[in-house]
Amino acid sequence: MNLLLLFCAVVIALAVFGTRFSDKSGLPTLLIFIVLGMLAGSDGVLRIEFANYAVSEKICSAALIFIMFHGGFGTKWSMARPVALKAILLSSIGVVLTALFTGLFCYLVLGIGLADSMLIGSVLSSTDAATVFSILKSRKLSLKYNTSSLLELESGSNDPTAYMLVTILIMLKSSPENVSGWFLAYRIFAQIAFAFAIGAVLAYTLFHVLKHFSFSSGFEPLLILSASIASYAVSSLAGGNGYLSTYITGIILGNMEIRHKKELVNFFDTFEGMMQILIFFLLGLLSFPSQLAGVAPVGLLVAFFMTFVARPLVVFMIMTPFKAPFAQQQVISWAGLRGASSIVFAIVVTVSGTFASGSIFNIVFFVVLLSILLQGTFLPLVSKRTGMIDEKGDVLKTFNDYEEAENIEFVPMHLDGSNSWVDKQIKDIPIPPNTIIAAIERGGHPLVPRGGTTLRKDDQIILGIEKPAIKTSIDLHEQLVADGDPWCGKPLKDINIPKGLVLLIIRDGQNIIPYGDTVVMANDRLVINYGEA
Repeated sequence: MNLLLLFCAVVIALAVFGTRFSDKSGLPTLLIFIVLGMLAGSDGVLRIEFANYAVSEKICSAALIFIMFHGGFGTKWSMARPVALKAILLSSIGVVLTALFTGLFCYLVLGIGLADSMLIGSVLSSTDAATVFSILKSRKLSLKYNTSSLLELESGSNDPTAYMLVTILIMLKSSPENVSGWFLAYRIFAQIAFAFAIGAVLAYTLFHVLKHFSFSSGFEPLLILSASIASYAVSSLAGGNGYLSTYITGIILGNMEIRHKKELVNFFDTFEGMMQILIFFLLGLLSFPSQLAGVAPVGLLVAFFMTFVARPLVVFMIMTPFKAPFAQQQVISWAGLRGASSIVFAIVVTVSGTFASGSIFNIVFFVVLLSILLQGTFLPLVSKRTGMIDEKGDVLKTFNDYEEAENIEFVPMHLDGSNSWVDKQIKDIPIPPNTIIAAIERGGHPLVPRGGTTLRKDDQIILGIEKPAIKTSIDLHEQLVADGDPWCGKPLKDINIPKGLVLLIIRDGQNIIPYGDTVVMANDRLVINYGEA
């Protein structure tokens, strides 16, 4: 057990340090995670024997739920709305056409059986949200014509379509006598309708729960996490598409006004990062690099066809009626990255036992590896060469954790009897430059401040202070003085704080400007500026 925990700790640490290598080399971070798994696997350095597809399918499918939820929760709908129709067409009709074209290529050109060919096309038909999000964020890739939002929405929402195609093909192969045209029509309708209904109901229900109830710090994210799991499970039990349902729950919740939104998105960013490490490392561990050479010719041809024929053809067919610029179509075509979801769907096929799935898994793994390596690495270069980089844009604005920098900071202030502002009109008060009195509360009633307004004792005022435009190296720390602390009961002039100056004392909710004779008391919170002596 201890060795297993140590191994997990080392893997996570290596993955984190791998992100630094990724930033310097330009290689996608997720490729580092896969390589770590391959190095630890049966053909790697550590020679860990692992070929349990059933266990891998359960772990990876669960991880994919959180990745799908995060794809919705982190997408800012206000930025995605203008390109929503294009993105939805790419994530639905585009996925079906990609699966069809790739399947026909495998059948007619490569001579693979029709059922296996269509399955390869379906498994590889969706682009990967984790990969696309990771590259856009890490490379700060802001693209013209709102293309970044289009790619985010497409990659976040197209896995359910691919999963639906895979499950239908498995049913057709395993029990064709029970699958009729009406059955398929109902199956498709149920997958979509139940997913939307259940995902929306859970999202709005949770929104009202969060609105009317408060929870201890750290438990709100867990409640939302449980909703993402419930959305998948309830939808799947009802016959809907679990992945689509959890994505709907995520995108609705992520675009509602809920408390601590930025902190919640940051939590799910971190949690999704853990899921990425888990899923990509496990997929690398599950692979046998020695077997990839046998499927390399087929994998290269499939990857070449999808990258340079199928994906551009699908993008051209869907985007041209919208009069999309050719440069935009080029970038969208190149950004059709395959990733974890494709390999997870290949594992689902393997576990089903209805296809020659061992070779399918290896082919899919090879194509994904090549896609992340080539398309992921050169997406920034392709964007630059096609003139699609938006120098004035900020791709982080397309995510829900973006927070516009405010120029004004509001600071509350209580006027006690010793304050020199008491009984003076606002126009006669020497207010610091770039500062205004924004609001006054007197006796529990708000007042609108005017130049002739006289301030009174016990007024609560709000100061609006313009933030400096320059960045500073000021290092502020807050320190709680506990009962029995050596500082407790001493005046500040007798306390030696190396390279530090106490700027403020917070006592019983009141702010105290400190002087040398100010005595520090138990439960005081000191705001200290640390700098050079």
